[in-house]
Amino acid sequence: MQRSFLFVPAANQKAMVKAGQLGADALILDLEDGLAPPEKDMGRAAVIRFLRKRKDVPCPVLVRINANGSPLGQADIRAICTEQPGALVVPKVETAQHLQAVHDQMRAALAGTQKPIPALWAMIETPAGLLNLAAICRQGKALGLVGLIAGTNDLVHELRCANSPTRTPILAHLGQIILHARAFGLSALDGVFNDFSNADGFAKQARQGRAMGFDGKTLIHPSQIAPANLAFGPSANAIKQAKAIVRAFSYKKNAGKGAINISGQMFERMHLEAAHRLLAQLATENPTT
Repeated sequence: MQRSFLFVPAANQKAMVKAGQLGADALILDLEDGLAPPEKDMGRAAVIRFLRKRKDVPCPVLVRINANGSPLGQADIRAICTEQPGALVVPKVETAQHLQAVHDQMRAALAGTQKPIPALWAMIETPAGLLNLAAICRQGKALGLVGLIAGTNDLVHELRCANSPTRTPILAHLGQIILHARAFGLSALDGVFNDFSNADGFAKQARQGRAMGFDGKTLIHPSQIAPANLAFGPSANAIKQAKAIVRAFSYKKNAGKGAINISGQMFERMHLEAAHRLLAQLATENPTT
């Protein structure tokens, strides 16, 4: 499941240890925006220690590195990829060459070892990144790119648009991220919601992201995990309908049919495919379901 990806500042070892037990679908240990400049080296060392002792962490552990091309970013890549994180999260990706450079640095760092090159997530948070999405996705897939993350804070800043609770000024841009993710078989994560004390506002934005087609949401506070899991998880009605679709298509009388009537609604083979996908995700989350 990819409902909830929690950012955790890498300098806070205590928070990292606790975060792994809070029910998020993944952690993103943050070496970039979550740390002040004097904390960068200390944070990198803390991430390395955490990755070496993560046996009890039940979810994937990703690491957001510093800007590619910077001394900090290069040091992050060399040090972190050898510890085999779930993936590297690359900030402010603007071109396919950006991902190529990260991949090449990881390959060099792992030369002579048997360790695989970690996967990549690309943060799309600038106008240039939006304009180059097709090339980023197309070439990125060959480099281990598995998903896109909407960097909404930076995107609003770079576009100089209003930071509206409804996100109306950037909805079209978020749609482009989802469109390209789907076209190239990638996952898509919604951006963060800054006001973690506003539970209603978060729930509303999470539902909006789910309705748009995002797979999940990046988070900045543990209180957002359960609401994100609820918003991006299947509802009881969706589960019931998926089971009904699978059951109906399995009947001998419906064999070979492209569309069938279930309780007055028409369902096609694409709905069957979606039903199987939902139930498979549910089984992964809860094998007893």
